[in-house]
Amino acid sequence: RCKTCGEYIYKGKKFNARKETVQNEVYLGLPIFRFYIKCTRCLAEITFKTDPENTDYTMEHGATRNFQAEKLLEEEEKRMQKEREDEELNNPMKVLENRTKDSKLEMEVLENLQELKELNQRQANVDFEAMLKQYKEYEEEQKRKEQE
Repeated sequence: RCKTCGEYIYKGKKFNARKETVQNEVYLGLPIFRFYIKCTRCLAEITFKTDPENTDYTMEHGATRNFQAEKLLEEEEKRMQKEREDEELNNPMKVLENRTKDSKLEMEVLENLQELKELNQRQANVDFEAMLKQYKEYEEEQKRKEQE
């Protein structure tokens, strides 16, 4: 979002940009690029860089990023996973507790899935023979009408 006028510039928005390679910044052999664009409403200059590590862009000047709930959620999940792994390295009982929790959760998920399958089977009783018989009757009626 442009800091000057408040115009939203979406990730998929098309515009002309000037590109330059950032000196002394490389990620796994990939060069990092800086883009200079102008706001579509007020023509203020906005700069951002590519972020190949996160397959995203990082804002530098002239604009702000919108709130990204998905990115925060992913970071929180990674942090929780890392804490769990660190805990498990130090405490073998915690490993056992986490395994039992995981297996209980997995069993609950499987039970819920089975219940949903059974519910769908009860609701979806389709009599294919009756459908075919009805279709044949319909075809015969159409032929009879054509002959008449």
